[in-house]
Amino acid sequence: MKFRIGHRTLKTAVGAALAILIAQSFHLDNYASAGILTILCIKITKKKSLRASWDRILACLIAIVFSIVFFEFIGYHAAVIGLLLLFFIPTVVIFKASDGVASSAVIILHFYSAGEVTVSFIFNELFIILIGIGIALMANLYMPSLDRQIEEYQRKIEGNFKIIFQEIVHYLGHGDHNWDGKEIPETIQLINEAKALSFREMENQFFHNNEEQLYYTYFKIREKQFEIIEKVLPSITSISKTVEQGKMIADFIEELSEHIHAGNTVDINLEKLNNMRLSFENMELPKTREEFAIRAALFHFLNEMEQYLLIKRSFKGIYKQNDMNKTPVGEGN
Repeated sequence: MKFRIGHRTLKTAVGAALAILIAQSFHLDNYASAGILTILCIKITKKKSLRASWDRILACLIAIVFSIVFFEFIGYHAAVIGLLLLFFIPTVVIFKASDGVASSAVIILHFYSAGEVTVSFIFNELFIILIGIGIALMANLYMPSLDRQIEEYQRKIEGNFKIIFQEIVHYLGHGDHNWDGKEIPETIQLINEAKALSFREMENQFFHNNEEQLYYTYFKIREKQFEIIEKVLPSITSISKTVEQGKMIADFIEELSEHIHAGNTVDINLEKLNNMRLSFENMELPKTREEFAIRAALFHFLNEMEQYLLIKRSFKGIYKQNDMNKTPVGEGN
């Protein structure tokens, strides 16, 4: 595995060191715990970091209250720690702050080690919490944009769609192919990774960003379209010989493959598909069982491709704002 220092690792290292340095400069007891809190609160997205910070603040405040009650009224004994945790953990779960259990346990152990509760010690712990979590939140204000990576996924997915369509065209037009089908599992993986990445970018926005929401919607649409492609491939490969209708569909699919990146041509292609379906109905009826099976498979394919286009119809495209104009991205079929 390649050794790599990512931006999150860098923020964690710098943030932890800075939190400890600040806590130490204020001569706080247990100052190193500020670094632990920073490490625990730096997450992969801004929203996750904010949620983690809130969970830990709430859990630590509950821990301070429990520590005062249990240690001062029962005693400073190891068994009391176990009794405290027995009641503390379910309480934190009720408040939906269970992610803060580990960090708040550190605060509990601070009180146990101190052997007494004083106002100054309570403020000491509060400052440690404030410094550790505050530094983490400041560090997570910066999140590098994932737009370039998302756009690269978009290009790869659309490229694979085009390859698959061209293979369908080749099979319908010539009846043979040597395609290894590697684009099928590759596209599934690309779509899943692209959805995760675009969702992560959405999580980095405290306020809804229309462009990032469109990217996530776009990949969800491509996922649904690809499910249709997977479903129709067996019916296409079941066709035993080339027929006139197959060649007509091949021409239609080839046109689709050339407009995956273009403007929204869905309505135009739906009209062409319906016209082709009508022309099929006016053609001579199949004479053999084999011809009937081929015609049925082709009609099934047309129906599924109609659903493929209808799925995309609701999506108006992603617009990138340039200096003078807007360029549509991913608006094709």
